Amino acid sequence: MIDFTTLDYLKEGNAKQRKAYEILTKYKIFEKLKHYTPVLAGTIPIEIDIEGSDLDIICEVDPKFEEDFLDDLMFSRFIPHDIDVKIENPVVNGEKCIVLHFVLEGFPIEIFGQNKPAIQQNAYRHMMAECKILQEKGEDFKQKIIELKKKGIKTEPAFGMLLNLENPYEDLLKI
Repeated sequence: MIDFTTLDYLKEGNAKQRKAYEILTKYKIFEKLKHYTPVLAGTIPIEIDIEGSDLDIICEVDPKFEEDFLDDLMFSRFIPHDIDVKIENPVVNGEKCIVLHFVLEGFPIEIFGQNKPAIQQNAYRHMMAECKILQEKGEDFKQKIIELKKKGIKTEPAFGMLLNLENPYEDLLKI
């Protein structure tokens, strides 16, 4: 299984993964976020991304240090000052989170901070379950997921449709 806690696998990946690696290293995003144990999650690491898929970077952020986190992001120069950044504070599973959205060199990027280690967050756990399923089910299954995504169906519901899962967001966490 690929070690998704580093970016090394992106260097040898498909064209989009190599481009993601280039942008993430050029702007030193993971270096600037190292105190928040960043992990790239979502569809790009497991190669089920479509046009417009974003780079989902998940981080561990204690709400007491949210301002420090924002300062680290906004003033560290990896987000150029002329880039529009949208900041949200959603509540996910009863926990306040912080989400930043912006675009670097044509790549939509989402940085998600939650008060738990990145590898314990649902985004990472879903990705790991999806990766395992993709390895077991093979290329045809992978292409069906991509086709559903192209039709506007989100990742977890696409898996749920093909696997007959009643609640894909919860059921994937059990895999």
